[in-house]
Amino acid sequence: MAVLRNAATGALRLAGITNIAAANRHHARDSRRPLALLGIACRHCQGSGADG
Repeated sequence: MAVLRNAATGALRLAGITNIAAANRHHARDSRRPLALLGIACRHCQGSGADG
């Protein structure tokens, strides 16, 4: 689990985010946000109505 958390933190830092705790909370609210950060499109999530 630590490896996944470290990878997520690294991705946030690479994206230029400095407040990691706030970014973790922000991305946890909508499952599409972490995917978008990584450049992954989720076909299943398209048009679900949850805005980011």
